[in-house]
Amino acid sequence: MVLLVVGVLLSLFVSCLVCLGAWFLSKRVFADREKSSPFECGFDPKLSARVPFSVRFFLLAVIFLIFDIEIALLLPFPFVAVSGYSVVAIVAIRGFLLILVLGLIHE
Repeated sequence: MVLLVVGVLLSLFVSCLVCLGAWFLSKRVFADREKSSPFECGFDPKLSARVPFSVRFFLLAVIFLIFDIEIALLLPFPFVAVSGYSVVAIVAIRGFLLILVLGLIHE
């Protein structure tokens, strides 16, 4: 019980210390218009809405989604392999990794 209380107090202390450090380090002058304005969907929100869409932003978003889904699909595999070593799970893991490797070779 004492160890639990010490752990909770230590984690609260460390998190407060990190928050205070971030607060002190973030005291800057935000005079730069580009850094203080939001970057939404690859265009400047203060201009006309008829501006062409940024392909660079779109490709970055697609790459992020691909890697995000890849991580979400790969994360449960070690837990499945440890808990219940089934043949179907191993075949699924190998098939998914084969698709990833073929995509890497194709790229």
